[in-house]
Amino acid sequence: MVDPRAGQPAQAADLVDVAVLVTAYYAEHPDPAVPEQKVSFGTSGHRGSALSASFNEDHIVATTQAICDYRVAHGIHGPLFLGADTHALSAPATTTALEVLAANSVTVCIDARDGFTPTPSVSRAILAANAGAGRPRADGIVVTPSHNPPSDGGFKYNPPEGGPAGTDITNWVQDRANALLEAGLDGVRRIPYARARSADSTRRYDFLGNYVAELGTVVDLGAIKASGVRIGADPLGGASVAYWGEIADRYGLDLTVVNPGVDRTFSFMTLDWDGEIRMDCSSPYAMANLITRQREFTIATGNDTDADRHGIVTPDGGLMGPNQFLAVAVQYLYTHRTGWPAAAAVGKTIVSSSMIDRVVAGLSRKLLEVPVGFKWFVPGLLDGTVAFGGEESAGAAFLRRDGSVWTTDKDGLICCLLASEIQAVTGKSPTEAYRELTARYGEPAYARVDAPATRQQKALLAKLSPEQVKVRELAGEPVVAALSSAPGNGAPIGGLKVVSGSGWFAARPSGTEDVYKLYAESFKGPEHLAQIQQEARSIVDAAL
Repeated sequence: MVDPRAGQPAQAADLVDVAVLVTAYYAEHPDPAVPEQKVSFGTSGHRGSALSASFNEDHIVATTQAICDYRVAHGIHGPLFLGADTHALSAPATTTALEVLAANSVTVCIDARDGFTPTPSVSRAILAANAGAGRPRADGIVVTPSHNPPSDGGFKYNPPEGGPAGTDITNWVQDRANALLEAGLDGVRRIPYARARSADSTRRYDFLGNYVAELGTVVDLGAIKASGVRIGADPLGGASVAYWGEIADRYGLDLTVVNPGVDRTFSFMTLDWDGEIRMDCSSPYAMANLITRQREFTIATGNDTDADRHGIVTPDGGLMGPNQFLAVAVQYLYTHRTGWPAAAAVGKTIVSSSMIDRVVAGLSRKLLEVPVGFKWFVPGLLDGTVAFGGEESAGAAFLRRDGSVWTTDKDGLICCLLASEIQAVTGKSPTEAYRELTARYGEPAYARVDAPATRQQKALLAKLSPEQVKVRELAGEPVVAALSSAPGNGAPIGGLKVVSGSGWFAARPSGTEDVYKLYAESFKGPEHLAQIQQEARSIVDAAL
């Protein structure tokens, strides 16, 4: 249910007390015997809050040491690029991480401008460092909980491939970190921050300058400048805050940085759907401030706090749905990037809109449909067999204009700039471009809702097989497929997807809450979508 204050400005009572939060980071110590207080290191790293003893100094000490141990065990001896976003817990966690990294004699590259570092900038730095043959392999850490509320912290590891770590790595790091917690941090090496910062192994790297200098190899910034597209870029108080101004100055764009300030409480935000402050650039509630200004700009954009996600706002349509812009991006890129490999596939997650499937078929391109998680696109983006990878949560990345790799992690900045390129080159807004796609392929209704589920039920759902689902019809249509693995790579989807001729649903357990996520789509309209959702709940409940 949507909170009655959703989309309204945050009030004083909504704001986190930063002093209390940071004090808890240092003062509270997790109990390794409590599951919720252990390190849970997934593709997006470890996330939690110091206020609930789920993101504290002990977690970061243990996790950083575990990463150091992983590097030694796997022969990773190159520089480690360390970046952080604007969440209040990111600064102390970065300090802690540097103390451990330096004590382990890891060559650490920190920001030369002492600024904030978007996730895609770290990914680009890793790939640039690993471009030459025979060099020691580099990797990176990004201190960010992404778009999560201001009280949260996050800590993720990007291996030498530059993108999100796979489960083989995250499980290794998680298990080692929890073993260190259980041992009272015995086995951790650490030196004081002053020594760590001045150590010979700690170096300065211009993340911003190096990233921005190469943007023209990915997006046609010359076309954007020549067309006079007026851009409004809202960092939502995140790590892209200095990047947008630099992009405007370097490339001569008519670009206004909307809300250029940084406030650790994020007091300038409007409340998200549940009444929480959340820097979700795909949410119309969190993006309400920018949406009210949609007619001031030709293209207005937003990014989450680590800038790996994008939100696109147009004068004629307001905030585009994530799936809508992904479909438009695929149509545009695969018809305008003549330097891309002719056989390069389009990557999408299994819960993304089937509009993308139809666009890909219309382009006579190969579709690579994978489980949820950007890590599945990393190999293809690296070798050029996938030119574009996108997921339903407004994250995507694509190749340079010449077909070589740019980043292997999501890049919200290039997606935002792509919206302006589409406007500049075609003379049409991305919203108008999407209307053209619906006229050709049909107009889908898409939704995601959460339903209650116990831990036991979530475990059952994650292991559900098609044979356990006794259903031949979905919302009046024959079922054409019931999937527990992704068609693109055969990997388990951690749930179930049921497909009919004009609709589908997918159910996956949440990794952080006692709910399962129910995604559904219909090309027959909202009423048919509601019927799919109702039957999906019955199917899932019966299986559980």
